[in-house]
Amino acid sequence: MRTLIHHATIVDDGESFEGHIVVEGDSVKEICRGDAMPLGDFDECVDATGCVVMPGVIDSHVHFREPGLTHKADIGTESRAAAYGGVTTFFDMPNTVPQTVTLEDLEDKFARARVSSHVNYSFFFGATNDNVGLLGRLEGHRIPGVKVFMGASTGNMLVDCEESLRRLFQTSPLPIVAHCEDSRMISQRMAEVKARYGDDPPVAMHPVVRSAEACYASSSLAVALAREYGARLHVAHISTARELSLLDEPAGGALPLVTGEAAVAHLMFTDADYATHGALIKCNPAVKGEADRAALRRAVADGRLTTVATDHAPHLLSEKQGGCAKAASGMPMVQFSLPCMLELVDEGCLSLERVVSLMCNNPARLFGVCRRGFLREGYKADIVVVRRDTPWTVDSEVVQSRCGWSPLQGHTFRWRVEHTFCNGRHIYAQGAFDDSVRGEEVVFCHSPHA
Repeated sequence: MRTLIHHATIVDDGESFEGHIVVEGDSVKEICRGDAMPLGDFDECVDATGCVVMPGVIDSHVHFREPGLTHKADIGTESRAAAYGGVTTFFDMPNTVPQTVTLEDLEDKFARARVSSHVNYSFFFGATNDNVGLLGRLEGHRIPGVKVFMGASTGNMLVDCEESLRRLFQTSPLPIVAHCEDSRMISQRMAEVKARYGDDPPVAMHPVVRSAEACYASSSLAVALAREYGARLHVAHISTARELSLLDEPAGGALPLVTGEAAVAHLMFTDADYATHGALIKCNPAVKGEADRAALRRAVADGRLTTVATDHAPHLLSEKQGGCAKAASGMPMVQFSLPCMLELVDEGCLSLERVVSLMCNNPARLFGVCRRGFLREGYKADIVVVRRDTPWTVDSEVVQSRCGWSPLQGHTFRWRVEHTFCNGRHIYAQGAFDDSVRGEEVVFCHSPHA
């Protein structure tokens, strides 16, 4: 199968240029700059005039709920939503049922994805107080890293034993991704808020309970351990301005030892939005104030934050009812992350090139993804075509996630994903979805790309 994507604005690896892309089989065969069309016959031609063409998004932080919580979502439904949004690779988190904390349960997830995932996949291994001894048996070419919950976890995966934490940071052969919120501070603040408001305080109290102070206390501990033992640490979903001071400054193009992730929700919403969105935007860590959001937006633009992910975490609408104690935390975002980030481009927050770095290039570099994350000859043909000035509005019919809702319902975007290619297969084309496409297991080399 030979495919030509022609007359595109190609954005990748810090530059933009006009050109054409030839896909042969599952890989990029040729990238041609300028007007001259590639020679040869093609089975399919996609006219990308007026469009931006970029690598497929790598969402390095999702909760696709399988196994055990498939009434909310599963790998099949959520990978379909991913393809609609230009996401061609996902890394799933371990707080499922059962938790991904044994080698057997990790292998079970891979077996499930081989059957049902429409896009490329891998899975984090979850650290506990008791399983650090398994880290040396992990197959590093198959998984992106180890996830540790250093604060209140919805899946009871809290690692709160200092000895276990030290062993993790001392011995992990893979990058450590940390959820950082101090559980004791959260519990104390929840008790105070309940004493004032009752058993289920208003959801607007969520950032008071899961406070900026609780985030900083836990993040600073993780960073201190990483620096003490020389461990590669990626702090997940940083939500406060103060935490940014903990990150290493990027230097000379190389990724530093300690890096940070922004979640789309913390770039889009502030605590003022609880008044209109209620528990639909309740997530952990909590959406915080305007000053924090502004600082995060500056940090994704200037390089202090290395990646943008979704923390995609679907729940049924019935589970999102209530206040800051009873409503479930998390929201489905994988289908809308790229349009959200492109909206920030229109607002002047960051450049197109920076969006591609945050969502495609840097996840590949950080986790050592082989032959993905860039538009390069010989790389896998994971490609997204997006068009500006084609307004569309999010409604329940648009949402592909099993949960059937989005906190963005009613929002009108100017950017639209028109085509998604996964391993050279045209999985999504202007509203048409090829249900027969299956993704591949991601291969890792855990060394930075050149």
